[in-house]
Amino acid sequence: MSIEKAKAHLAAFGAAERVLEFETSSATVELAAQAAGCEPARIAKTLSFRVGGGVILVVAAGDAKVDNAKYKARFGCKAKMLAFEEVEPEIGHAVGGVCPFGVNEGVAVYLDESLRRFETVFPAAGSANSAIELTIPELERFSGCAAWVDVCKGWQA
Repeated sequence: MSIEKAKAHLAAFGAAERVLEFETSSATVELAAQAAGCEPARIAKTLSFRVGGGVILVVAAGDAKVDNAKYKARFGCKAKMLAFEEVEPEIGHAVGGVCPFGVNEGVAVYLDESLRRFETVFPAAGSANSAIELTIPELERFSGCAAWVDVCKGWQA
């Protein structure tokens, strides 16, 4: 089960017990914000893309949208999200619970600048009804991010 993979990954950082499991779905930014009791922007959504022959994850603030020009400038290709049926086999988590913890080997994780304005954010934890509240340094460390990127728009004040 995907949440168990995420918890096992987080256990290496002593954070598995911090995973929140909700009675209701947290599969969308809006539902996750309601479940976590926070503003939607603080939901750290994890987006999956195909880049060349591999896949990457971009974790961005809930109110951010991918800017195609910025994405192409950073990754050298058009932003092409994985199809629904590709997500779980390629990433290791199903749609609704995709997170940067316990992902398949070879999946690179990038954190978008839109997250830096918050003290804490809520990424999913491997299921459609889970999350974990993390500081930005914790998210950076726990996700093993390859780099910070600036590939989103719509979140600047």
